[in-house]
Order: sequence, then C-alpha cells, then structure tokens
Amino acid sequence: MGAVTKYESDYYGWTQEQAALLRAGKLDQLDIANVMEEIESMGKAQKEALRSRLRVLLAHLLKWQFQSDYPYRRSWELTIKNQRDELGFHLDDNPSLHPKVPEALVNAYRLSVRDAARETGINEKAFPTVCPWTFEQIMDSEFWPE
Repeated sequence: MGAVTKYESDYYGWTQEQAALLRAGKLDQLDIANVMEEIESMGKAQKEALRSRLRVLLAHLLKWQFQSDYPYRRSWELTIKNQRDELGFHLDDNPSLHPKVPEALVNAYRLSVRDAARETGINEKAFPTVCPWTFEQIMDSEFWPE
C-alpha cells in the first residue's frame, strides 16, 4: 500500500496548499491529478445542485396541483417561491448550466414524482409520466398549476 498523501489525510490543508502554490506561480509543485479531479467534481456538484433544486420545486408543484385540499398548503407555496428564487440565483451564478436544463428537468421530474407520491400517499401512476410544464412555466412566479 502506498503512502497517504495530504490530499487523502488533510483535505482542507491540501486545498490551502494548492491555492498558495497557484498564487505563487509554483505550478510545477501542484498536485495536478487531484487538482483536475477536484475542478471536475466542482462542476458536477453545480449540475447536481440544478437537478436537486428542480426536484424539490417539481415535487411541490405536483403536490400543489394534486392535493389542493391539503391544510398546510401555505408551506408548499413558500417552498415553491424559495426554490424558484434559488434556482434562478444558481443559474445566474452558473450560466453555462442553461443548456443542461432540459436533461435536468427530465431527470428531476422522474424523481419528483416519487417524492410527491411518497409525501401525499397518491399513487405515482396518478401523476403525468412526463413533466407537464415547461421550464419557463415552473420558473414563472405567477404560475400555480391547478
């Protein structure tokens, strides 16, 4: 078994060390393989955050539409508003994610149907098999599916 690297044993320390090396222009001392891996991982995390926020938003829109008599519907309304804002902020901060929205919407919707079914007790077959709304609709502050 090989020696444990700082990347494996002290991640925070490793990040600070790599940042200092970059600032100092000591590129030949960088842990290039792990720096590349971390940069790719950061991009993947942003894409996952897009899907995750869509999942929460879509699940709440489904609950809003399919369980209109729920007594605590106001909490769903607030979650929908917050997720719309957070999703908008996320896309503003990461404009290169815009082309990923259609794929993320498809994947998030599939998961959101299961979430809504679990949280409402409604059979998942009662929900549409594909997302019934466009991205523009789900982001529209005036849109509330009925």
